Amino acid sequence: MKKYLLVPALVGLLAMGACEKSAKLSDSSIIPLPQEITNGSGSFELTPEAGIRLVGSGNYLSKIGEHLAEKLRPATGFDIPVSFDSGVIILELTGEASAEGYEILISEEEVKISSSGEAGLFYGVETFLQLFPPLIANRSVQAIEWEIPTGSVKDSPTFEYRGSMLDVARHFISVEDVKYYIDQMAVYKLNHLHLHLTDDQGWRIEIKSWPKLTEIGGSTQVGGGKGGFYTQEQYKEIVAYAADRFITIVPEVDMPGHTNSALASYGELNPGVNLPNGKLDSVNKAPLDFEMPLKNPQASELYTGIEVGWSTFATDLELTYAFVDSVVREITAITPGPYFHIGGDESHVTEKDDYVYFVERVQDIVSKYGKTSIGWDEVATAKLLPGNIAQFWALEENAKLAKDQGNKVLMSPAKKVYLDMQYDSTSRIGLHWAAYVELDSAYLWEPSEYAEGITAADILGVEAPLWTETVTNRADIDYLVFPRIAAIAEVAWTHKDRRNWEGFSKRIPVHGKKWEIQGIGFYKSPTITW
Repeated sequence: MKKYLLVPALVGLLAMGACEKSAKLSDSSIIPLPQEITNGSGSFELTPEAGIRLVGSGNYLSKIGEHLAEKLRPATGFDIPVSFDSGVIILELTGEASAEGYEILISEEEVKISSSGEAGLFYGVETFLQLFPPLIANRSVQAIEWEIPTGSVKDSPTFEYRGSMLDVARHFISVEDVKYYIDQMAVYKLNHLHLHLTDDQGWRIEIKSWPKLTEIGGSTQVGGGKGGFYTQEQYKEIVAYAADRFITIVPEVDMPGHTNSALASYGELNPGVNLPNGKLDSVNKAPLDFEMPLKNPQASELYTGIEVGWSTFATDLELTYAFVDSVVREITAITPGPYFHIGGDESHVTEKDDYVYFVERVQDIVSKYGKTSIGWDEVATAKLLPGNIAQFWALEENAKLAKDQGNKVLMSPAKKVYLDMQYDSTSRIGLHWAAYVELDSAYLWEPSEYAEGITAADILGVEAPLWTETVTNRADIDYLVFPRIAAIAEVAWTHKDRRNWEGFSKRIPVHGKKWEIQGIGFYKSPTITW
């Protein structure tokens, strides 16, 4: 009797295996979804004899090949040699441009990934890796057949800037955890990491000409922990690590508000703003006992709370601009990317005319050191230099002001992409002052239609900030970032005509399986059947 029961079970298993082998390439769980996928017939199998062949020349070509091999080796157990001589996986660099588009051609005999730019080739590799079963994420050998459907992929990004921001000021984030975050961004083809390096609660980057910034300003964080900071060598290490994954670091020094860590370090920059005493004005969050200016400004006390808007530099002192010049000079010297973020948000106690004067002078300083300024959308109330960027987070009218000046907008609407927002009222950490942001809400929006008068032509790209008032460790990062980072990456990469929630909701569970294998404690949104 047992023999007869075994027959249909075996037939079912064989049928299941045959079904998997004939799966279409268009059914793969690729995120972000490519612009074009064409199905073939049959499948390509990765075998122990497989190798990677490099074609072309480029500074990163060999690194890209090794990156792919290192991702394939643990779970397959295969050697996967990388060479310019032979291999059934071909990585072809056809030019020296910085193009991000790529093509993948998959036949039963070989896979060819090609691009005219090294970034595009890297993104093609990331797509190729997503074609394999989730078990490819294991660090130990898995006894399965490594087959993927044949066909072709032709892809390129919708927006040139696709990023995330990591607030390392409210809570200090270690170099190791920043690198971890970079690795996760790379999987989803994000290409800019904005580091929020300074705020009221902490100064996180060494400035050799103003050493007290880290000695004093870097000594604490929200809740009163020990804080921390990056030496310039550590910062350069982060920059290089990101560059290997085609991610550009965008440093931010927030000013003229959000500056208490600097004011606690150097009292001479302080116009006389006192530390909040716990009794805050409900409109502008400034202390009720606020006095300005003091005759002899003193260094402010270190601050470990989360209120905003009550600190400011003395905008009428030449010393302030000498300080800003030193900071910008030292950071830009170790930042090869084109951008320097000057902050500019929530400076509620800075007089309007003083704020405009400050922003315009700081823009000139940044320009002097060869960088393009980005600022939170409030900076558009000043006259922006040509090419400078306004980062829309709150007020549509500010985004419109930037556009009307001929400047581009970076889209970061808090109600959609702020990764520190709670999913719902039961979320274990996070805030909800902007909105509760469930996974479907993070996905179901279109940057070119979100703010009135702001079209695709006005948009530089999309950035998802993670503020860290409630984030203290990697587990907290994982919980708030995943799965929303995948949704926002698709919004930034894939054309709106290709995106739909039904398709995304079918693909994201496969990524959930990979995250589980990798030990990423993601939020299992009830909008998804995991």
